[in-house]
Amino acid sequence: MKTGSLDIARDDGLLHAGSPHAPIVDLAEVAGTSTPEAQAAGASVNEGGLELLRRARAFAEPLLSGQSFDTGEDALVHADGVGAILHGIGASPSLRAAAYLVYASDYLTNPQDVLSRAFGADAAALVAHTVKLVQVQRNARDLMGDETDAPLDAEQVERIRKMLLAFSRDLRVVLLRLASRLQTLRHYAERKLPCPKALARESLQIFAPLANRLGIWQIKWELEDLSFRFLQPDTYRTIAKALHEKRLERERHIEQVMQQLQAALSASGIDAQVQGRPKHIYSIYKKMQGKALSLDRVFDLRALRVIVGDVHACYAALSCVHELWQPLQDEFSDYIARPKSNGYQSLHTIVLDEQGRSIEVQIRTQAMHEHAESGVAAHWAYKEAGSKGYAGVQAAGDFESRVAEARKMVLRQLLAWERDVAESGHVGQGGHPSASPGQGLFEDRIYVFTPGGDIIDLPAGATPIDLAYVLHTNLGHRCRGARVDGAMVPLQTPLQSGQTVEIVSAKEGGPSMDWLNSELGYLRSPRSRAKVRAWFNALAQQATIARGREAVEKLLQREGKTAIKLDDLASQLGFRSADALFDVVGKDEFSLRNIEQVLRPAEPAPDPDELMLQKLARGDVGQPGGDGKGVLVVGLDSLLTQLARCCKPAPPDRIGGYVTRGKGVAVHRADCSNFQHMAREHKERVIPVTWGRQAMTEKAHYAVDVSIEALDRPGLMRDVFDVFAQGKITVLSMHNHTVREHLQLTLTLQTPDSSRLSGLLHKVLQIHGVLRVRRK
Repeated sequence: MKTGSLDIARDDGLLHAGSPHAPIVDLAEVAGTSTPEAQAAGASVNEGGLELLRRARAFAEPLLSGQSFDTGEDALVHADGVGAILHGIGASPSLRAAAYLVYASDYLTNPQDVLSRAFGADAAALVAHTVKLVQVQRNARDLMGDETDAPLDAEQVERIRKMLLAFSRDLRVVLLRLASRLQTLRHYAERKLPCPKALARESLQIFAPLANRLGIWQIKWELEDLSFRFLQPDTYRTIAKALHEKRLERERHIEQVMQQLQAALSASGIDAQVQGRPKHIYSIYKKMQGKALSLDRVFDLRALRVIVGDVHACYAALSCVHELWQPLQDEFSDYIARPKSNGYQSLHTIVLDEQGRSIEVQIRTQAMHEHAESGVAAHWAYKEAGSKGYAGVQAAGDFESRVAEARKMVLRQLLAWERDVAESGHVGQGGHPSASPGQGLFEDRIYVFTPGGDIIDLPAGATPIDLAYVLHTNLGHRCRGARVDGAMVPLQTPLQSGQTVEIVSAKEGGPSMDWLNSELGYLRSPRSRAKVRAWFNALAQQATIARGREAVEKLLQREGKTAIKLDDLASQLGFRSADALFDVVGKDEFSLRNIEQVLRPAEPAPDPDELMLQKLARGDVGQPGGDGKGVLVVGLDSLLTQLARCCKPAPPDRIGGYVTRGKGVAVHRADCSNFQHMAREHKERVIPVTWGRQAMTEKAHYAVDVSIEALDRPGLMRDVFDVFAQGKITVLSMHNHTVREHLQLTLTLQTPDSSRLSGLLHKVLQIHGVLRVRRK
């Protein structure tokens, strides 16, 4: 890499990942503490990798010398730059060697065979995957254009991100592409050339978040800052000038305050790890946008992170920080006592150093730090939600959770590939062939292009018909053929990621029943099958509705009701529409007799009171065999009578009738006080009644209430019940009340004739202790 590029980047407040000041990924930290045997094996593999790197560059140099890319960059210089970036993040020599082979393959007649013989099948496969991914990315970038800085549709961006991982069976391909893109942006910055906006937008919206998800921070922030510089140069310069200091100066200040805080914590007996970073320009811009802040209100341009052993040490470290520097009021947040909704915990405070420069300090335990870095509260996750991410929007979902779970393993697979896998035969532990890194993580989906450049997400093995139904249901119904990469293919052809698919459709028509036959392989997606079934179900329903309409219209013609509105008829029958009525009629689930009843409504039933008065006026009621005209006979006209509950009449009691409202005639005993009162108030409603023969048969039973007053004694109730039992009188219910040995007993008796009670009541009165017996 040329020095001029680094100097220019420094003048802009940037720090390249490959520069002496950039943090280099510690492979021991990434892969974990290794044993001496593993270190020895790694050293042996590393020596072989360096030899492979020298051979690869020597192989590529004559092919790339004098060649230029469409960006104007020298091909060999670009390959050297990519290798330097990979080296800066700790990539293995074999992966750096692949960078040369990828670009050299463009100038080989049969690259797969040549590279396989010279460098092995693994290197050849890595090159092939990378070249294919470059072609797919170019197709996606053509969709963006250069005319606007507006962000891409969020769903489209997410599909592209997933495609980059799903399409690359080997995750090393993604790392090569990230390094290549960073080198391209550096080329434009070094030469001070205008960068195509589509390329800058793709870098900012796709490559930088992808690097972020993989935890490759150096590449991530430099991609963001360079892309931001090309997309919004005025805003970039404004923020850069407003900082009043170069990035290297800020880094030196961070280093100084880190040492100062570390010493203060050690003096206080607090075992802590202090980390520091200056905030890069794009991150500053995003925070200003997301929180609507001015630059002077962004207090975390310089930030320190303190990691301690336990919660008690967190607060002890906070006290030490506030003693060392002046804290800002209203800029302290205790997320340990009050965690965020996503579980994030930490202490946040803003302090001013001796020169009055603000420093953000985050204090947390190791467990809190691991949760923040790899859990649902990860810093990288919420920032990807865009400017709204600072307001609480999280970029969560199945894809993100799967990346978070694999995150710690990804760098180990990418950067320490040659440590764990022997180059000869690529054999893993236990002697079994090892799979490519990341293989199987995202192979359940494929991503294809439409002729317009849109990326469509489909299940693995999807066919052109599945694609047609995703685009539009009607297009799926009318699908008759498909062109894949310009060639006509059968409709059962499984699609592959990266293909461009054009659907050939008819102007009219529908799907075939063969499409639902799983053995023929026309459809892979359950959603597509559901749409085909819905089409045939709708077709069958239309035939049923037509059959039902015909039956209803014929009925209306027979009844002479053709003028009636069909929707009104359906509403009267309880249906939401006429088609709903026709549907059930066509299925024979609704009888036409129900419609006839609506068309021919029955005459309303006469009022019971009116009917009774009409019968009395006509003399239709009376005792059979007697004159009885105008006299209501209880037992014969029983539907018009009811026995009053207040006096409970029974034959042969003298009775009278009172016409009630809506309940027929109430029959009372003539001596009933209620009846006598109503007769005085409404004489016109009193009618004569008499007991009929049916009312006086042995089969007729009447309830009669009897009241007994007595002095309570043992055996009294038994003696009373014995009397009624001897007289064959049934006791239906009993209610008793005792006050100072004085018993008040009320019995409800069942009898066909109240005259039978006279003798029994006399016997009850003779029982010892009974004072009084009467009928209520």
